[in-house]
Amino acid sequence: MSVAATGFFDGVHLGHQKVVRAVCAKAKELGVESQIVTFWPHPRSVLQQEAYDLRLLTSLQEKERLFRSLGIDMITVLDFTKEFSKLSTEEFLKQYLVDKCGVTHLVIGYDHRLGHDSEDQAQMIETCRRCGIEAVRVEEFELDGQVISSTKIRKLLERGNVRQAAEFLGRKYSLTGVVVMGNHLGRTIGFPTANLGLYDPLKLVPGNGVYAVDVYLRKEKYKGICNIGVRPTVNSGKHISIETHILDFDEDIYGLDLVLEFAGRIRDEVKFPDLQALKLQLEKDKADSLKYFL
Repeated sequence: MSVAATGFFDGVHLGHQKVVRAVCAKAKELGVESQIVTFWPHPRSVLQQEAYDLRLLTSLQEKERLFRSLGIDMITVLDFTKEFSKLSTEEFLKQYLVDKCGVTHLVIGYDHRLGHDSEDQAQMIETCRRCGIEAVRVEEFELDGQVISSTKIRKLLERGNVRQAAEFLGRKYSLTGVVVMGNHLGRTIGFPTANLGLYDPLKLVPGNGVYAVDVYLRKEKYKGICNIGVRPTVNSGKHISIETHILDFDEDIYGLDLVLEFAGRIRDEVKFPDLQALKLQLEKDKADSLKYFL
């Protein structure tokens, strides 16, 4: 037996966390296991042709790690397909939650729906009852009068507003990847950079600009300034790169894992007349970045 919540939970933001904590609390009260039943890939990427460019706040591995950190005992990942999307609410509840996952209590958010035929939440709750599942409703989570959603957080990050995104997430937004070879131009002006190759190509990259970042490398934490963009001063292409200058650090780290946590946005990405002008700006960026670090 278990208490569960279902959904995609992209970002595992503060609204999601309220639901997850309610799952854990109810499971503890009943003396059973807590469970998240989630899906992969994102339903929009399966059902909407125009969603090919959808970018996510969390990879599946990141979501699982976050659920565990919040106290969840079991995580069940269901393959989301067009056939799966056609299940009725009752079919989903019986075939997956009851028979496959052993769910007796289902925690639902204020606007949560299950199955393609749920006209409203009251109808869904009644269907749960018929299937032997008790629905536990959680009220919406608001921060400063705003209801938090994954879509709002994506839009904030696309605009480079990493600080408000962090408030909604309950943590700094992060990117994880491997350090790949660059063109070494940063080193020639005293600002060597680590070029990040993302492990998950579906991860949303914040909008172009220069950011203050916390850098995690070999279990150590450093401060850094990260440029996201097309590097207009030295490059005429359109390829987006993620380059980070780690402050007070100069080691060969090619091939190593790197995690960036975005602390704040320093400025827009701009084109400078020459490398000397770029170097002077980077010195200023370095000084400006310090206000974002604890």
